[in-house]
Amino acid sequence: MSAYRTILVGTDGSDSSFRAVDRAAQLAAATGATLLLASAFHKMPERERLSAADRLGDLAYKVQGSTPAEDALRAARERAVAVGAKDIEEIAVEGDAVDVISKVAKERSADVVVVGNRGLNSLAGRILGSVPANLSHRSPCDILIVHTTDGK
Repeated sequence: MSAYRTILVGTDGSDSSFRAVDRAAQLAAATGATLLLASAFHKMPERERLSAADRLGDLAYKVQGSTPAEDALRAARERAVAVGAKDIEEIAVEGDAVDVISKVAKERSADVVVVGNRGLNSLAGRILGSVPANLSHRSPCDILIVHTTDGK
């Protein structure tokens, strides 16, 4: 097996996704690979954004645009640095998680995508598909599914 030079991991700020970040960062640290941290986001419709801004006041920026994704990426970077990853890049892209991760993997010539097992064994995951399952069909590179939950 050739060495991984570019490792991509998606995060949405959840505990499960951070456990996948930890594992991807460990792999990047061990191989000297570049670690790409990606987060997908959807723009909030204007009506919802204004309503949230009214309710949140000075904290409205936390739900506007790509700010939640950028916050997740910042936290993911801190975790990756803590486990020894050196060459880290952050990417926030509008869209669905599977679409974004597949697109970034292709555009950045990722060698492996690291993803948690969240949703693989849930009823919704079996009926609708989960991020790991859908990525296994759409990724242009290897997929490493790491144990981040009890499978639900």
